[in-house]
Amino acid sequence: MEQRIYHGKITPTDVARNLVAHFSRGNLQAQQIGSGSKITVQIATKGYRASGGDTAMTVILETVSDGLMVQVGQQSWIGIAASLGQTALAVFQNPFNLIGRLDDLAQDVESLQITEQVWKVIESTTRAAGAGFELSERLRRSVCPYCDTANPVGQASCVACGAPLGGVQPFTCSRCGFVLRRSEAYCPNCGVKLK
Repeated sequence: MEQRIYHGKITPTDVARNLVAHFSRGNLQAQQIGSGSKITVQIATKGYRASGGDTAMTVILETVSDGLMVQVGQQSWIGIAASLGQTALAVFQNPFNLIGRLDDLAQDVESLQITEQVWKVIESTTRAAGAGFELSERLRRSVCPYCDTANPVGQASCVACGAPLGGVQPFTCSRCGFVLRRSEAYCPNCGVKLK
């Protein structure tokens, strides 16, 4: 399962709505399961499809501190390999058979590109909402424990009083690499206990 975290004001509902709208067309159907802070979107080929392979995948959208975690499940492509193999065999036997299999071939190629299309929809939705991989505003500043002045992350000493800031700098989770504050006891991304 591929996972990405987007920082900013983006909700699972925003992304789920766009995924369902984009993939509820042609051979594909999409459905939203759940609401609020955790939503699952399932994308699959329609059951009455006459030819070509079947495909299905799951996208999990979950609110985390300062943003949204997106997990795109492995795409199952039941029948696509067989359908592509049948097309190759038919063309090998007679090159003119390709004309009769063009529709199947187009459906199979589209099914194999679903993961790429999912990430494109997610990227455009998060960009439109002003979210991205850049650190959230919360993690861009370290507050001096002595004089409560905001300092840029990475600043060795407070710009106002000169106190050392090493103890308030953010760090990353050793398990998943998510950027954390020193005060957090659990990683909001993978749930591992930090201390």
